Amino acid sequence: MAHLCVVLLFLLPAVSMAEVTSFTQCPQFFTGGLPPTVLEDKLDNNRYQQICQCLLDQNEKPEYFYATLYDTRNKIPVYSAYEFHRAEVERDDRWYVEPQLDGGTLQCMGGQNKIPMANRGQHQALNKDYDSSGYDKGHLFPVYHTHTTDTMLSTSTLTNAAPQDPNFNRGQWRHYEEDVAALLQWECDGAYVVTGVIPGNQQIGDGVRVAQYYWSAFCCFKGSEVPHSAGYIGPDNNGKVQEVEMKQLEGILSDHYESEFSIFHGTC
Repeated sequence: MAHLCVVLLFLLPAVSMAEVTSFTQCPQFFTGGLPPTVLEDKLDNNRYQQICQCLLDQNEKPEYFYATLYDTRNKIPVYSAYEFHRAEVERDDRWYVEPQLDGGTLQCMGGQNKIPMANRGQHQALNKDYDSSGYDKGHLFPVYHTHTTDTMLSTSTLTNAAPQDPNFNRGQWRHYEEDVAALLQWECDGAYVVTGVIPGNQQIGDGVRVAQYYWSAFCCFKGSEVPHSAGYIGPDNNGKVQEVEMKQLEGILSDHYESEFSIFHGTC
């Protein structure tokens, strides 16, 4: 278990090594505008970066699609949060990076050529880290939960991915994504989803941490009914994805981070 010094921060911009947008710019991806617990490492103020994941539109203005808390030490996300919508979209994995994490100036995600060559990969994963590793780039916000081409493209950034066992990625976790999509599509008028990973001890490439567990939670709204939620967690070895109560999932995360971890802050 990692020994991290963490505290709760709500809607406060991170001390940043670059101009990475804080969650104050994209509260629409969180229930009640409040993000899940934002971690802080008091020994490294730049470790956890708040990213409002965006692409530039035709007018060179940022269009936001979801939010990610990114761990620049482990080079994987802590979680990605999004509002659920789904439609059939043709997949195109271009695999962007977040240039501003490594000293680039591009406002949104882009190619690694937007990062000064000497800085590439200092604080985030690159495609080469996955080459011959035996691991998939496992989406946290999955393509299967998108509804437009631009949203689909925005999920294929390495700040929204962690090394994932290919059998688990294409097996049990894929089944979870499909089952939850069907549930949310038919049972909810609106829903928010947060998906994250618990890092393990193994690394690939240049210090990219392999996930030990994948976890996810949703908050479902239906008319005037009280919102309801569910949590899921599965080991990244093609083990079974288990449904758990929200308090149980938050307890697991709190134990790992050694501080209270809240996903929906009691909204669900």
